[in-house]
Amino acid sequence: MNRSASLSAPLRRAGGIVLTGLAILGLAGVAFVARRPLMMSAPTCLAGRWHGCLDTENGVLLMTLVALPLAALAAWALARRRRAAGAASAWRRSLAEVGMVYGTVPFVWMTMMPGPGAGIVPGRVSLVPLRDLLTMGPIGIGGNLLVFAALGFFAPMRFAALASVPRILALGAGCSVMVETAQYVLRLDRVSSVDDVLINAAGAALAALASRRWWRATAETPPERPRPAPAPAD
Repeated sequence: MNRSASLSAPLRRAGGIVLTGLAILGLAGVAFVARRPLMMSAPTCLAGRWHGCLDTENGVLLMTLVALPLAALAAWALARRRRAAGAASAWRRSLAEVGMVYGTVPFVWMTMMPGPGAGIVPGRVSLVPLRDLLTMGPIGIGGNLLVFAALGFFAPMRFAALASVPRILALGAGCSVMVETAQYVLRLDRVSSVDDVLINAAGAALAALASRRWWRATAETPPERPRPAPAPAD
């Protein structure tokens, strides 16, 4: 028993190092592929101008990459504060909270960007399932899968009540319905499509499956029972 426990700890540590390395390589690959469009937005973003930076997808992606060290610093500060207070799973909870916000806000921001006819063109709705998939293309489908992927990946790690793939699927669908409704109400010159809801929810569920080994272990851990207070001495 002791030998297996001593062997499992280095294996988990090595697995964490491998996953971290793969994540860094993935981010580096994305930055390398998108380096040219990002550099086109860099002068405008560095000058602090809204137009041409935060109202473009390249600008939002660039600022997301620039904010990565700040997100890591926020997760470290939260974890340190929790560890000082003696909280359990300080790092996991802190990473989950920062990851949900950092990985979701940029995609929702890009989804809510107004089109050229915003405020003029009336809202459009597409309620026929799977009809818009043919016009989305691989990039559109991939982007919709990523909108709530971070929420689906980290939410069950942070909230035990969401530690279930069907619940994450429902959460992704509910959040997507709110985004599509806002697009229609605000007349952003975008099509509020049921296919967007389906793909966004599927992306959240797939991300939840990817992090299942972490949130399932947390959910299956029995809560610590309070120790009975010692009887007062006579």
